[in-house]
Amino acid sequence: MTVYEAALQRRTIRKFKQQPVQRKLLEKYVDAARMAPSGSNVQPLKYIIVDDPAKVSQVFANVKWAGYIAPKGDPGEGERPVAYILILADTEIKKAGYELDAGAAAQNIFLTALEDGVGTCWMGSIDRDKIRELLKIPERYIINTLVALGYMGESPVAEEMKDSVKYYKDSQGVLHVPKRTLQEVILK
Repeated sequence: MTVYEAALQRRTIRKFKQQPVQRKLLEKYVDAARMAPSGSNVQPLKYIIVDDPAKVSQVFANVKWAGYIAPKGDPGEGERPVAYILILADTEIKKAGYELDAGAAAQNIFLTALEDGVGTCWMGSIDRDKIRELLKIPERYIINTLVALGYMGESPVAEEMKDSVKYYKDSQGVLHVPKRTLQEVILK
């Protein structure tokens, strides 16, 4: 799979097989993330890998899923992520302006995981205070985002957007993700 093919194939996954993702692979994804572009090469990001099943379950309790189709878009029992990677900004390195770095790092995680058949979901609607307390994260770190991971238990379909950008499930439970056309996004 080329990088271009991976970029086109990557979809947000919200149903996961309950097969553990090896720690070695999770570290590989963080390694890819750390190589992402960083403004002025300051590299303010830090990462926490959560793969202990008890901690994964506790983190799960502090995230919200699939706003357009909640609660039927929420992973059910036996479909939940088996790991998370938390992306943090170290304020002793950079106090603000790290958001683009975090986005680039997250995309590297998504594409690298896809190559291994591991699905990802970028989580922004999370209870940062509870996750900070749960994982004992010092105040100097800003919790930017959370990436849920696991082997894919669904195959969402990208389709041309017609009336709305809202993703939806069809009668067979397949997730459809409308995307704007190339012609619509290139300004002339």
